[in-house]
This record gives sequence, C-alpha cells and structure tokens, in this order.
Amino acid sequence: MDPSLMADNPVRHVATAAARYPGWAIVNVSASSSPTLTPPAVPGLIRALDDPSVGRLSWYEDRPVDERISERPLLLLHSINAAASACEMKPLYEYYRQQRSVYAPDFPGYGFSDRSARMYTPRLMTDAIHAILAVIRRRHGALPVDAVALSLSCEFLARAAIEDPGAFRNLAFVSPTGFNRLPLRHGPPASTLGYPRMLAILNRPAVGRRLFRLLTRRGVIRYFLRRTWGSKDIDEGLLDYDYLTTRAEGAEHAPLHFLSGFLFSADSGTLYQGLRHPIWVAHGVRGDFVEYRGLRQVADRPNWTVEVLPTGALPHFEMTAQFVRRYEAWAARPGSTRM
Repeated sequence: MDPSLMADNPVRHVATAAARYPGWAIVNVSASSSPTLTPPAVPGLIRALDDPSVGRLSWYEDRPVDERISERPLLLLHSINAAASACEMKPLYEYYRQQRSVYAPDFPGYGFSDRSARMYTPRLMTDAIHAILAVIRRRHGALPVDAVALSLSCEFLARAAIEDPGAFRNLAFVSPTGFNRLPLRHGPPASTLGYPRMLAILNRPAVGRRLFRLLTRRGVIRYFLRRTWGSKDIDEGLLDYDYLTTRAEGAEHAPLHFLSGFLFSADSGTLYQGLRHPIWVAHGVRGDFVEYRGLRQVADRPNWTVEVLPTGALPHFEMTAQFVRRYEAWAARPGSTRM
C-alpha cells in the first residue's frame, strides 16, 4: 500500500465544529470507527453531516495554517465508477491544501458517505454537491467557489451550476462524460440513461454482488486503470486504494446503478450548453476515454476553453505540475472568472 495512505493521519479532532456549523449535524470521522474500515483517501480533516436529501455525507478538508478564512475555496469532485473515491483527486488536493481551503467530498455510495441500498441518480449526486456548498458557505460566506470535477461528476457539477449559478466562480471539467457523440444529449429534464430491467437483475444478490466482486478484484482494477491511463505505467497508490475502498460494506450499490446507466444524465448536453460560467476542459489522448467529438458544439463559445494533454484520462496524475500551471494560467486570464 502507498505509505501516504496510512501515514499523516488526517483525523484531527476539532472541538468547535458544532459552533462553526450551527444547525448542521457535522462530526469528525475516525477511520477506525467507520463501518467501512477504509483508511483515509487524502490528508486533512474528515468530516460528515446527515443531510435529509443525501443521508450521511462525508468530505475531506484542509487549508494552509496561515490562510485567511475569506480566501476562495476549491471544490474537488471525484469520478463515478466501481472503485471511485476522493483518492482520484489526490494530486490536486495535496497541492492546493498548501495554498487555499480545499474540499473533497465522498459522493453518496462512496468513501465514508452513506453506502446504503437505495436509488443512485444524478439528482442524489447533485444534491450532495449542494450540501457541501452549504457547508462551504457557512465557513467562507457567499464567496463563489472554484470547482474541478472528473469524468461523470462533470455532469453533476454542470447541473449544480445551472441550479445555483452564483455558487461558482469557474468550472473545470477533466475528461468529462457526455461529449463522446454528436449531437449532444437533450433528453427530458432530469432524465437518465438507466435500464430498469438491467438494474433489477443486478440488484439480485447472486448477480450484482458477484459481478461487483469480479470487477473489483485487484487484477481487474489494474486492467481498467491501464485502460484509463492508456499505459501500463499506472499510479500504484491509486490501485491500492481502489482495492481497499471496494471491500467496504455496501460498496456495490452505487456502482451497480452506474453499470445500469442510472447515473448518466440524458440531458447532459442541455446542461453543458446552458452554462454561462468560465469553463476549462482538459482531456488526454491515450486509453479508452479519447472520444470528445461533442466538444465541437461548445469549444467555440467564449466561456469555454479546451486543452488536450499528452496523457490518459487522469492528466493530473501523470503531469501534475504542468496540469496545475495550465489550469492556473487559464484561471488568471481575464474572462476566466464569473462576475
């Protein structure tokens, strides 16, 4: 296992948590006391709240010691797959926690968040984003956040930004879903690509649980990471954590909805094209996730910037320093902040 997953214990008790967040049931989470028995994905505090819409929502947060509380926060959103976790955002989290407040939630069904058997949909995931935004507002006031999302969570971020545009200063989409076809998807509002019959079959314990265990064997996870990287040179620490997080109780529920299409938005094109925020898109040219023909429908818009990097689908792992430089250069340009 990557030693950094065990070293630098991120669980630091904060006795004044309740006072800082009046009206919210926010707690500090201990990896040893969590039923998931999974080590933390990244350093920093692990906190959680019980939200009426999403259930238990967990997130990681950190900031430099000398940072002023009013400085602009950064929200990092991991992808959705069989073994997703905040560890997918670890290079960016570790870099930015030394410079600004950073928040990295576990989406429902993942990490230390509620992994119960229920419907997992874009609505649930978007509500989770709204819930963590409310926490950030209580800490930072009405200051709009910068947000970076990976893969399928780009669709959730787009929906959240449409519903609450003032919450965001700018948006960054890394290897976003929904752009692999023309025309873009313009289905009914809030509709999904879900197949009810497939989900019904996968919800049979003898089928879904067995399939999930097959897909999350260490060798199979390695196979899919190599396809994501487009290379055998994957991040071994991410592989270690992917394997550990899929051992948790209830880990199969959200991925089975992912496999049956219920977490993909049938109106993703409408969402993307409705955004008025400054948007930065970064994607690679290797591996399975290289088809972005749909970006032609937005790339010429003045608020969209698209950069193609010589990597697989996780460029922030392969070339962290260059990724950060390009992202920050874009964010510093006139017109890259929403007024």
